[in-house]
Amino acid sequence: MPKLTQDSCPTLTANLTVLYDGACPLCRREIAVYQDLQPVDAGQTLTFSDISRADSALPLGGVRSDYLARFHVQLGDGQVLSGAAAFVALWATLPGWRYLAFAARLPGATPLLEVVYRAFLRIRPQMQGIAKAFEAPRVSKALAGDLRSDQAGETGAVWIYRGLLAVSGNAGVREFAQRHLKTEQVHLDNINAVLPWPQRSRLLPGWRVAGFATGALPALFGPRAVYATIAAVETFVDQHYQHQIDKLQNQPEHAELLKLLRECQQDECEHRDEALALQAQPPGRLLRAWCKLVGSGSSAAVALARRI
Repeated sequence: MPKLTQDSCPTLTANLTVLYDGACPLCRREIAVYQDLQPVDAGQTLTFSDISRADSALPLGGVRSDYLARFHVQLGDGQVLSGAAAFVALWATLPGWRYLAFAARLPGATPLLEVVYRAFLRIRPQMQGIAKAFEAPRVSKALAGDLRSDQAGETGAVWIYRGLLAVSGNAGVREFAQRHLKTEQVHLDNINAVLPWPQRSRLLPGWRVAGFATGALPALFGPRAVYATIAAVETFVDQHYQHQIDKLQNQPEHAELLKLLRECQQDECEHRDEALALQAQPPGRLLRAWCKLVGSGSSAAVALARRI
């Protein structure tokens, strides 16, 4: 088994093999920068090995999971360097980067760099998730706008029911809200799965606040106001989904999305019909005005979400 070192800083070596995780989007981007450069010394050989591939060769006695967990390079004599020492050895071979390698060889610099690298490894999974999101295929601009409006609506719906649950003590309202909250969360998760993270609405905090207020305020006035509000919201959502369904129904390439939108619409119509059935009496003038305001606010939110 080759000797593996984390802290030593070797001098230039004639042969250097970079062992990197090609399944990591962060690693791929960094390695692509190095691969575009030629070694400072024409006599040096720089090789890159993607050790995420099952058929890639590892240093004798090496364990793949260990090499995937940290950055490694293998010197021509078989010695394997890990972490900061590996970066320094690689930088020393490359134009521009060799000056950083020189600075890293100053007393105490490489151990400090190793501490920074270990701190990075703690947040690496989260950064990988963000990088993968940016690599995900984008949807068309027009489709992204519609999906953003769906995301805003479903986010608002989730928080409407959270607002109801935070304020209402009525057993019937709470049972109603708990059931429909689960459905709306499924809708939101499904929309998020279709819409790449970089194309999602940047106003989600606002949709959460607006949704919470839309649920909490009527809950202060009792079940009648709650059910009237839900009926108004879901009436608008039914029309909103129908508009998108009409646009996509003759586009077979969007068959799966069309199926999702229809499922969401059906659930929302059931929510509306249940809310209407639970109203003991038609809403009065003040409650009708509130419901009209809710509908207008929903329409304005959709228009804004399509753009931002």
